[in-house]
Amino acid sequence: MNCIGIIMDGNRRWVKKKNLPQFAEYEAGYQKLLEVMGWARDAGTRNLIVYAFSTENWNRPEEEVSYLMRLIERVIEERAQKIAEEKMRVKFIGELDRFPERVRKSMKELEEKTAMFKDYTLGIAISYGGKAEIISAIKRLPREAAQNLTEEEFSKYLWAGDFPEPELIIRTGGQKRLSNFLLWKAAYSELYFTDTYWPDFSKEEFLSAINFYAGTQRNFGK
Repeated sequence: MNCIGIIMDGNRRWVKKKNLPQFAEYEAGYQKLLEVMGWARDAGTRNLIVYAFSTENWNRPEEEVSYLMRLIERVIEERAQKIAEEKMRVKFIGELDRFPERVRKSMKELEEKTAMFKDYTLGIAISYGGKAEIISAIKRLPREAAQNLTEEEFSKYLWAGDFPEPELIIRTGGQKRLSNFLLWKAAYSELYFTDTYWPDFSKEEFLSAINFYAGTQRNFGK
C-alpha cells in the first residue's frame, strides 16, 4: 500500500480507564506509534501519516501543552539516530511556526537528517488542521496560477503535498469522523473505525484494517 493515515484517538480515555497518572497517555501513545511504524513497514506501506496534535489542541491547558513540547524534543533526541539507521524519512505537517523555536529547530534538523531516504516516509501531522491546510495553500498560490489551476497542482501547495492520497485511514477510539484530518487528500480514502483506544491497538487489528482495505472495490465515483 502506498499510503496509510492514522487518527490516533482514545489516549485520554485510556488513561482514565486505567486510572493512570496525568499525561501518561502521551508516553503510551508514543510507544504504540513505534510499534505501528514497524507493522506498517512490514506490510509494505511506503508512507504513513499520523495525526498527532491538531490546531484545536493548542486550547488545552498550558501545563499539558508544555509537557507535549518537552516530549517532542525528547523523542526527537532519542530517536533521531535510530530513524536515520532505519533509513526512514520524517516530515512534520502543520502550522509549525506556532511551536517554540527550540522545538522547530529539532524538527527541522530531523527532517534534514532524513531527507535523502525515499523508501519509507513518516508524516507527523502536528499543529495540523485540514481546513487551515487548505486556506494556507490558497494563500501560497501564485496569483497567475489560479486561472488554470488543477487539483494536482493545488495539492502541491498543501502541507502534506509531498504525500500521496491515503488509500486507507484508520481511526481508533470509537469516534467515526475525520476530525479535520487530511480533508483534501482523504476524498477517496477507505475509512476503518475501531472502538479500541490507541494504546491498546494491536497488530492483529492493524492487519484486520489492511484486510478490510483489500476487500474493498475503489471506483472513485465512476
